[in-house]
Amino acid sequence: MAMLKLLLSYLSIHPSPLRNPSTSLHLSQQAPAFLSSSESTKDTQETWLIYEQLLLSCLRTGDDSSARVCLQRLSGRFGVDSARVKALTGLYDEATSNSRGELESVLQRYQDILKEDPTNMPIEKRRISLLLSLGRTEDGIEALTSLLSHSPNDAESWAHLSSLYFTQGLYQQSVFCLEEVLLILPNAYNIFARIGEVTYISASAGASGTNQTEAFEEAIKYFARSVELSEWYLRGWYGLKLVTGKFIQAKPSDGTLRKMESLNQLATEKLLQIVGRFRRNEKGWMGFDEAEILAAKNLIDRDEQKFSR
Repeated sequence: MAMLKLLLSYLSIHPSPLRNPSTSLHLSQQAPAFLSSSESTKDTQETWLIYEQLLLSCLRTGDDSSARVCLQRLSGRFGVDSARVKALTGLYDEATSNSRGELESVLQRYQDILKEDPTNMPIEKRRISLLLSLGRTEDGIEALTSLLSHSPNDAESWAHLSSLYFTQGLYQQSVFCLEEVLLILPNAYNIFARIGEVTYISASAGASGTNQTEAFEEAIKYFARSVELSEWYLRGWYGLKLVTGKFIQAKPSDGTLRKMESLNQLATEKLLQIVGRFRRNEKGWMGFDEAEILAAKNLIDRDEQKFSR
């Protein structure tokens, strides 16, 4: 199979390769061969998609030489003044900086670009990311809030702001941001599960004004909705089993015990199927994160040990 088709096929199986170090490494290892092939000169949408993915993966794995070639070719095709190319150039400069001073210089360049063009969304997002990497979390939150004030339908930014609030222990604000995501993407099953996770963690941490039992019930509803929308969503089933298990341990007396036991058993069965099929290398079941598979197996094993005592 030709190099371009191989890479496109790999990306179709791993649509978010940068989330996993192994997929990033695999992509970056293909860069030298692709860049030296005749296919790299094709002027197609697919070719430039590959260039961008290779650029990002090479920066992540430290292949600055291949990343520079990718950036040069993208700049030659789309122009150095392209908003996207400016953002990728900034990302390259960030990744190859050797000191905080150099990063501050990149940040200043972002700010200068935004003075000339306040609507340059890719640069605005790079500026926010750089503020956060420099440890300026409050400035990052302020900048992200400002971005959302003029771009309220940016689901990615709402999710990012939610994560920042979560790291600060501001769980209610985190959930609010995720609810904004659902207004934009009402069938985002992963966001339902994430609200369940934040709600559960908030209750477990004893957040002020939180009724733990009610919060657990709310979390279960969100986890249940996530797997209703996506039957084999591992994180949804994991959360459902975890929180219903907490209810079972508390032995509720309001008639909910049987319902919780039923949901817990269903979640256990689904997790066992996912773990089993993944470990048997069944076709179509290899897209799960191995760490999440291990966590699911450990949760099942812990529950079995509790009930066998």
